[in-house]
Amino acid sequence: MLSPAATIDSSFALGAAVERLMQEERIAVDTESNSLHAYRGVTCLIQLSTPAEDLLIDSLAIADISALGAILADPGIEKIFHAAEYDLICLKRDFDFDVRNIFDTMAAARVCGYQRIGLGNMLEDFLGVQHSKKHQKYDWSQRPLSESALRYAQVDTHYLLPLRDILHEQLRLRDRLEEAREYIADVTRFEQKSQEFDPEGYWDLARPKSLDRAQIGSLRELYILRDELAQAYDHPPQRLISNKILLQVVKQQPLSIKQLYSFRGLPAWLIRQSGDEIIQALRHGAASRLKVARPKQEAIPPPIVERYNALHSWRRETAKARGVESDVIISRGALWDIARRNPATVDDLGDICGLGPWRRETYGAALVAIVKRCG
Repeated sequence: MLSPAATIDSSFALGAAVERLMQEERIAVDTESNSLHAYRGVTCLIQLSTPAEDLLIDSLAIADISALGAILADPGIEKIFHAAEYDLICLKRDFDFDVRNIFDTMAAARVCGYQRIGLGNMLEDFLGVQHSKKHQKYDWSQRPLSESALRYAQVDTHYLLPLRDILHEQLRLRDRLEEAREYIADVTRFEQKSQEFDPEGYWDLARPKSLDRAQIGSLRELYILRDELAQAYDHPPQRLISNKILLQVVKQQPLSIKQLYSFRGLPAWLIRQSGDEIIQALRHGAASRLKVARPKQEAIPPPIVERYNALHSWRRETAKARGVESDVIISRGALWDIARRNPATVDDLGDICGLGPWRRETYGAALVAIVKRCG
């Protein structure tokens, strides 16, 4: 039975916790946000675990949590996450925190070739711990948080420390520690995307679909309206109207509010409150017969495509032989960079992102040979 986690909801308590955390060699970290419940999600809770205690930092209650930044940025303290990327994005976006010295238990499990890599599955398989998924869609911005939610948040980090030790030993026994370090560096590297709405984003939905000009015009108007309504109702745009429903509506072009109710997945409350706006957007867009030119995708020269396809086949076969997923070997982005670079020697691979020293030494000669065979 876990002892209750300590809730940190004041600057004084945070300062005391930071002093204790500075003495640790390893800290497990997780975050909870309300991104499923708000137009712009924010980090609502930060969980930290050490061998001695579990801490739940209420980032909505504390005006300034910048003291935590020094812990996260300290390269002498290892930070253990499970599937770290989104947590890192949230910590950077909301607090401008940089996190260094990361061990990602999901990434480590993938390098080992494990298939059941969700946190619940791994806690059960490795530690015999049951971890309910009940709160995966919980609104973490509500206060007070329920006892069951606090318990769920605590479990997310409490067992990461022993899980890390098990996986680290598995990597050592497989002689995969260096590979894992490079792979973890890859999967935790990200670019902070702008949160500004892109009114041209509808082209990403239209490109793979056979839409006529009237439908594309309707898609544009409805795409923009969806964002306006999402802001007004403080909902994530795709939870208000999913992309799938968006495309169904523009394809079928309903002419009345009554017809909107036939679309399963289009919320009835939204139709009641904004159905007129939806119909008007569809009509206006269809009548405009959109004249904006579809953005042209860059034409990739055939020799580059040939090299990429050969490298992709090699990656697939190498991953199969290793018993891991293909992206563990090398990312698709790195394959495209190699295909474009057309390296003549292993040294020519030196500055390609995703090809660290271990990968260059292990796969470099094979990669160069494949490219040379393509001519």
